[in-house]
Amino acid sequence: MDFNDTPEEAEFRKEARSFLEKHLKLKDANSPRRPSGEDFLKRAKAWQKTKAEGGFAQITWPKEWGGRGGTAMQQVIWNQEESKFEAPTGPFAIGLGMCVPTVIAFGSDEHKKRYVKPALMGEEIWCQLFSEPAGGSDVAGVKTRAVKDGDEWVINGQKVWTTGAHFSDYGIVLTRTDPKVPKHKGMTMFIVDMKQKGVEAKPIHQASGGREFNEVYFTDVRIPDSDRLGEVGEGWKVAIVTLMNERLAVGGSPGPDWKEIMDYARDTGSLSDQAFREHLADWYVAAQGYSLTKFRTQTALSRGETPGPENSIGKIITANQLQDICNTAIEMQDHYGIMNDSDSMPANALFQQSFMWAPGLRIAGGTDEILKNIIAERVLGLPQDVRVDKDVPFEDLKQG
Repeated sequence: MDFNDTPEEAEFRKEARSFLEKHLKLKDANSPRRPSGEDFLKRAKAWQKTKAEGGFAQITWPKEWGGRGGTAMQQVIWNQEESKFEAPTGPFAIGLGMCVPTVIAFGSDEHKKRYVKPALMGEEIWCQLFSEPAGGSDVAGVKTRAVKDGDEWVINGQKVWTTGAHFSDYGIVLTRTDPKVPKHKGMTMFIVDMKQKGVEAKPIHQASGGREFNEVYFTDVRIPDSDRLGEVGEGWKVAIVTLMNERLAVGGSPGPDWKEIMDYARDTGSLSDQAFREHLADWYVAAQGYSLTKFRTQTALSRGETPGPENSIGKIITANQLQDICNTAIEMQDHYGIMNDSDSMPANALFQQSFMWAPGLRIAGGTDEILKNIIAERVLGLPQDVRVDKDVPFEDLKQG
């Protein structure tokens, strides 16, 4: 592995840093961790437009789509530098990281002309409509039906845990178009206008206090066949492209790490606790292991290679570590740990707020179990899980 930038990469990092310093503030202890609201959305759109005009939005995309035509390593460098600043990027992560790349891969030329640049410029926001109430972690278990009616498809069903659906303009929706074949063969993907008649998004009030997830209901929603992505019945192939992008996009955790709980322990005199120091050592070792794994990925990108499924390890480590760190910090606060008041609690109640968010991170972008299966089967070469439903028509599968 090579931990150092090449001269070209160092020059690009300097350029990126200069651009960021010109437009944003560096993060500090008082920077909001999970900002939201209308004002945040406006700032996010403005920042996305600024990035695009400066040539730093979706660096690897071709110039004709508004990108820079740069390398994957340049995108990694940009992400590293941007993460140090108060950059309002959240509303565009799913659209530009997962949805629009799917449109580029499977959409028509008309789709690319219509949707790519407005998303890149921050004018339109996208969401991903996969998960369903009865599906759990099984993406192929979708029940939302799409029935052909002339040159249109009529969609009825429900999605859940859809991030940003309440403020999104468009989405990609995975539907069941043929229940008479096995579940992986009877799906089709569409582009859907989230503002059209029959689409209803209902924000879910989370334990953390946030409302970024939604239930989305489809009632006789009509979508033209021209807005289909991929062939009829081949939605799983389209979904895999989206999911591979998702695994890479949902990689780290936005909460406190071992450095922050060590600082808190130092301030409260808890570093003398032997049990806590053992926990701290475990967190440090895991974090360093993940950091070196990322270096391996970055080295591959720098050499023009494509990283493999081993990237799935990132979220398993960081999501579980986040939950463990926050739980430990709350226990250190004794009965005061139940308070979630940012004005009176240590670290502005960061540990409490992140503790309530952490379980969701272990689900978003693939559950721990799904990611462990990917690592076991595709990295370690272990035998696949037994699938008793592999050749069973979807309509014959037991429900409930």
